[in-house]
Amino acid sequence: MTDRLEGCRVAILVTDGFEEVELTKPRQALDDAGAQTSIVSPKDDKVRSWRFTDWGEEFPVDVRLRDARPEAFDALLLPGGVINPDKLRMDEDAMVFAAAFFESGKPIASICHGPWTIIETGHAAGRRIASWPSLETDLLNAGAVWVDQPSVTDGNLTTSRNPDDIPQFNEAMVGLFASQRSTEPA
Repeated sequence: MTDRLEGCRVAILVTDGFEEVELTKPRQALDDAGAQTSIVSPKDDKVRSWRFTDWGEEFPVDVRLRDARPEAFDALLLPGGVINPDKLRMDEDAMVFAAAFFESGKPIASICHGPWTIIETGHAAGRRIASWPSLETDLLNAGAVWVDQPSVTDGNLTTSRNPDDIPQFNEAMVGLFASQRSTEPA
């Protein structure tokens, strides 16, 4: 997996309350595959993670959302956690940023509660999406097909249920991002 994503620029859209392992482990898989990852956030300096039952580490923001341009990135990662996507879906700039990836056909990966962002962008309808079980009704109401699998890829979107599925999610995410890059014109 070492050079498959060489030069691929991946935006990781988060705010306070993202599930720590849903950022750190996928980010490490992307970095190991040669991608250039950047935390994009409505917060200016740092974002604070959630570690299962309490607050976790803080991480530096690489690009402030107000300065971020979707065209500067090749792919998007949407970690979950309950707090993070709930805050993001109320942020119009975050939704415009995320929607731009769907509208341009760029690859997106989302885990756990991350699909709340997908619902809010209006791009869930007709897609097969895995998520935390409590999102099933939300996804069905948005016109998606909820899938109870460790990872599912539907077109340019890979989704997963929870932190236990991160190995399968990482493999599918890196595979999707690499396949999308191999179809881009040179």
